[in-house]
Amino acid sequence: MKVIVLGAGVIGVTAAYYLAKAGAEVTVIERQLDVARETSFANGGQLSVRSVGPWANPHAPGVALRSLGRADAPLIMRLRADPAMWSWVVKFLRNCTARRARHNLTLLRRIATYSGDSLAALCEDTAIAFDRRRQGILCLYRDRRSFDKAARELDGAAEMERAVTPAECTRIEPALAEVEAKLSGGIYYPKDESGDARRFTEELAAICREQGVTFAFGTNAVRFRATGDRVTGIETDDGLERADAYLLCLGSFSSRLARGLGIRLPIYPVKGYSVTIPVASQNIAPEVSIHDEELKIVISRLGDRLRAAGTAELTGYDARIDPVRSEAVLKGLFSLFPNSGDPKKATFWAGLRPMTPDGLPILGAARYPNLFLNTGHGTLGFTLGCGSGRVAADLVMGREPAIDLTGLGPERFS
Repeated sequence: MKVIVLGAGVIGVTAAYYLAKAGAEVTVIERQLDVARETSFANGGQLSVRSVGPWANPHAPGVALRSLGRADAPLIMRLRADPAMWSWVVKFLRNCTARRARHNLTLLRRIATYSGDSLAALCEDTAIAFDRRRQGILCLYRDRRSFDKAARELDGAAEMERAVTPAECTRIEPALAEVEAKLSGGIYYPKDESGDARRFTEELAAICREQGVTFAFGTNAVRFRATGDRVTGIETDDGLERADAYLLCLGSFSSRLARGLGIRLPIYPVKGYSVTIPVASQNIAPEVSIHDEELKIVISRLGDRLRAAGTAELTGYDARIDPVRSEAVLKGLFSLFPNSGDPKKATFWAGLRPMTPDGLPILGAARYPNLFLNTGHGTLGFTLGCGSGRVAADLVMGREPAIDLTGLGPERFS
């Protein structure tokens, strides 16, 4: 079977890997000149299988209101005359109830757990190197009420997640010693991991090539062609490409391409920022991946680099870096780890996260039986990549996925 995968971020490349492993002849079409050059390029690096959670929750509207008028706020909505944006915002707010958040969390953990298991198996099979750290994720709280509430809501066994005191936070991550007095506590997820998503994607792409996968870089997918109930080709700026099946993994740009077939995908770009600084031997930098609940940033050690990422900005498809917002991420990093590196050597990045209103990816078949969707992963592309790629490969190859996809397909938006 010949399969065309559209997109060479972590989502598209993991899907290509599993498709090739299943015996498909795979071509990956990518407009950039290499893999992982957009959303997967410099993200926060967390593999948050247990600490995962949907953005749409009862706290989100309050965060948005408190952010009004602040250029450095964790969440900014630059509302404009864009029907797609307004439609997305309305659907997002509908998912911010406690009942919907609980439902979406259950579905999210289903695919995240499967993805974590799939990543572990892939690492064992390939010995892939990507600055992987298996020391857990520590979520920090400064506000006492927020911490107490998070501790009450824990539903896992002790080996999966547990509430910890400020002193225990420092024992888990000694680099927090200088700010221990400012903390109310933390939630520690010892089974979660971190790593470099770009390096992972690059290394996996090399393995894909060994398996016979072809990458067509610098090729822009323009529109699908369809006859009757089947997609018959994808028009690119290099000509028409044909296959037996097509897998859409274009992140924030998936909705634009699908619209040409009359398929409406409520995916909207939410811009996030990251900063990366080098870590020298004299620096006191964390080894454990950190999530700062108040600042809404994550921090991960990637070899001899430290990466901080976060914030959310609804501003359409504008991926330009706003210095005020990138500096806010850098300031947040040094507020926790003041001796972690040299801020003058920081490099800045911004990327568009493909967010759905409920915070869940879109996995499944489209209304055309040979077109499949693996998109809308938001901030969780790295976390969910292996699981969703494996599921997508099963669907394309006509096999029953190992997990129930109810609630994760495009039909939920009908």
